[in-house]
Amino acid sequence: MGVIAPPAELRRPDRSHERGRHGLVAGLDEVGRGPLAGPVVAACVVLPKRLPNGLAALLDDSKRLSPAARDAAYAALLVSGARIGVGAANVAEILKINILHASMLAMRRAFARLDPPPHFALVDGNRPPGLPCPTQTVVGGDGLSLSIAAASIVAKVVRDRAMARLHERHPAYGWATNAGYGTRIHVEALVRLGPTHHHRTAFGTVRRLLENPPATPWSSPSIDEVTIDVASKGSSRSF
Repeated sequence: MGVIAPPAELRRPDRSHERGRHGLVAGLDEVGRGPLAGPVVAACVVLPKRLPNGLAALLDDSKRLSPAARDAAYAALLVSGARIGVGAANVAEILKINILHASMLAMRRAFARLDPPPHFALVDGNRPPGLPCPTQTVVGGDGLSLSIAAASIVAKVVRDRAMARLHERHPAYGWATNAGYGTRIHVEALVRLGPTHHHRTAFGTVRRLLENPPATPWSSPSIDEVTIDVASKGSSRSF
């Protein structure tokens, strides 16, 4: 009789994809392909060979974790000895090269933050981002590989915090809670106030509003920047 795999929602990521690889093995994932506003953010994480007690239990696909659980996992990763790099592509880059290629660019930037560079990369999804090392793509990898799960958590927490900082300057759109996704509050503010410098003007709702603007003109959007924490050492970069 064959082994029956547990349902996907009951599986936990492990190190089976990392096992047997030589040198530094990194997990990469990105967050923010679907929002109407804000950058796409990627993380590259090399976990320590010996995981601190309790760390593995905190790591999972970031989408399956509550905000509090993600924050706890992120804090644990920062003190675990993991090597962490974060990269992003801003809205202008997303509009210029499209969201898929911008996601790949963000992953390459995250990879480049690590020195020395990893020897092997595990990448969530089915498309390699063009890294300077052997790469294995893993569909659903954030729920299968601990390294990719760690990257998904870092990318999610970093992006959410960046959007929360932008919310302080543009509070009507609700970015502190919706992270730029097209919620009712966000769309209603778009209709009422128009897009900001941080909106992706080629994306669905935003594009349609620009093609059919309301009778009352919107005010001109202010131009500002979003700061992304690009590494665990506290350095940052504006986008």
